[in-house]
Amino acid sequence: MRQVRHILRPGMRVGLLGGSFDPAHQGHVHLTQVALRRFGLDRVIWLVSPGNPLKDRGPAPLEVRIDRARAIMQHPKVIVSDFEARIGTAYTAETIDALQASHAGVRFVWLMGADNLQQFHRWQRWQDILQALPVGVLARPGWRQSGLHSRTARQYRSARLPGRASRLLADQTAPAWCFVNMPMIPVSSTELRATGAWQRRGEGGQDASLDVATTDQQSASLPAVKR
Repeated sequence: MRQVRHILRPGMRVGLLGGSFDPAHQGHVHLTQVALRRFGLDRVIWLVSPGNPLKDRGPAPLEVRIDRARAIMQHPKVIVSDFEARIGTAYTAETIDALQASHAGVRFVWLMGADNLQQFHRWQRWQDILQALPVGVLARPGWRQSGLHSRTARQYRSARLPGRASRLLADQTAPAWCFVNMPMIPVSSTELRATGAWQRRGEGGQDASLDVATTDQQSASLPAVKR
C-alpha cells in the first residue's frame, strides 16, 4: 500500500472526517464530496475510529467497518484509514496533535456534520481542537438550526467564515469555522442499524454486511506515529 507520507505534501489542504462509520453509507460519501468541492480540498481522510467515547454501545469490529468504508467510498482523493487504532487513541484532539506533528505544513481541516457541532462542547479538549485547525461544518438533515445555535457556534461566533468564502477556510488561522448547507440525504448509520440493514458480526450469527456491491480498492494507510 502507498503511504500517506508520500501523498500528503506541505501546502496541501486535507479534510479530516472522523467517526465510527458503523456503517459507512451514502450520506458520508455525499458529505465528503460536498466538502471536497466547497472547501477546495486536495484530499479527505476518513478516520475510522476504534470506538466512540460518547456512545454507550461498541461498534462492529474495526476491520469490518474499514472494509465497508473502502467499498462504498470510491474516490481518488479520499483515503480510508485506521490511524487512530494504530496510535492508540480514540480522542480527536490527540489524533490531530499526532497528524500535525508528523505532517508539518499540511493544512488540515476538521470536517463534521451540524449534528456534531451541536454537541461539540462535550468532546475532550474541544477548545484545543478549535485552536489547532479550521473546522468545516456541513448541514445534514434536521440539524441546521440546532447546530447554528449550539454553544460552540455562539462562543466562537466571531471566528465564523461566511459560507460564500468556504474555499478559503483551509488558509485561515485557527480558530476559524465555516458552516455550509448541502442537499438533504435522509440516511444515517443509526437508521441502518435500527432497520437491520447493517448486521454486525456476531449478531444473529452473521457477518456485518450491507446489500451493496463491493469492489477492490487500493487505499493508503497513514503511517503510525509513536507517542
